[in-house]
Amino acid sequence: MAKPILIKPLITEKAETLSEGLNKYSFVVDRKANKVEIRKAVEQMYGVAVTSVNTAVMPGKAKNRTTKSGILRGRISAYKKAVVTLADGEEIDFFGDI
Repeated sequence: MAKPILIKPLITEKAETLSEGLNKYSFVVDRKANKVEIRKAVEQMYGVAVTSVNTAVMPGKAKNRTTKSGILRGRISAYKKAVVTLADGEEIDFFGDI
């Protein structure tokens, strides 16, 4: 089975501001996916018209967390982020009927 191109939508304050004001939606995507594949995947999954796709590879970061037993050192793995701009009048509802 092929790996999915769209892994999950990004729900952050910045992503919410982009979606409300500029009709742009953010996704975590497969590292090897290109802009054409991302466009097709979003159009197929959500049934919307995509006007542009911007991508960025977010670097991995080292993280420290202090606990009772000491400091835990870990790493956040790198991921690819895609910001998709939809045509006027189009909308994606991530939350549905909550």
